[in-house]
Amino acid sequence: MPTVKVRNIKNEEVGEVELSEVVFGAPLNEPLIHAAVRNHMANARQGTSATKARGDVSGAGRKLWKQKGTGRARIASLRSPLWKGGGNAHGPQPRDWSYNMPKKMRQGALRSALSERVREGNVFVVEGWNLDQPKTKDFANSLTTLGLGGKTLIVDSRDNENLLLSARNVRQAKVVTSFNLNIYDLLYHDQLVLSRAAADELEQLLGARNGEAEQPAAENTGEEAAPPTKRPRKAKQEEEAA
Repeated sequence: MPTVKVRNIKNEEVGEVELSEVVFGAPLNEPLIHAAVRNHMANARQGTSATKARGDVSGAGRKLWKQKGTGRARIASLRSPLWKGGGNAHGPQPRDWSYNMPKKMRQGALRSALSERVREGNVFVVEGWNLDQPKTKDFANSLTTLGLGGKTLIVDSRDNENLLLSARNVRQAKVVTSFNLNIYDLLYHDQLVLSRAAADELEQLLGARNGEAEQPAAENTGEEAAPPTKRPRKAKQEEEAA
């Protein structure tokens, strides 16, 4: 079971916490993480890029010159894609890029990424990130005190409003709740900081209670089950005749 030291915002060690083996001790699954990142980025696409086809641009629809006898190429409309100011052929149109990914796959990718962060030693647990007021300077000073430099993702409960407001103007840090944690933020940031409450919430959201790591119904004794015996066809026909 992974064990992480717990510190306060003054960078003083106040104890240790044992994280769930199911959530923070899962094996690395790179294809699953890659699929989850593709799904997240596809769902974030706006899909609003558009071009005008020949039916959308302005211009007369009459034939510019007769079909034969001029020596020029035949032409039907000024709005043809061959002309300047004409329509665009096969251009992008507004569409929805999002698609659904099974919930168990998304949760499995989060467990794999969280476990890899723990193995790297980039997961920190803070006792309580309590700020007296929503002030960016106080938040930046606490980051320096904890020795957190670079891209840092902080996961805390939704009740800590001062922390959420104080981190909005800090470019290298981002604060989310355990319910809004996604695979992209987890991979983009180099360091992950959890509060005790957030660690408990993640264990409940991603743990075995959701059916992802179900225990086997019967205990495995190590002995292979014997295959079912088959009766001869002739004996079966005699029993049916009797």
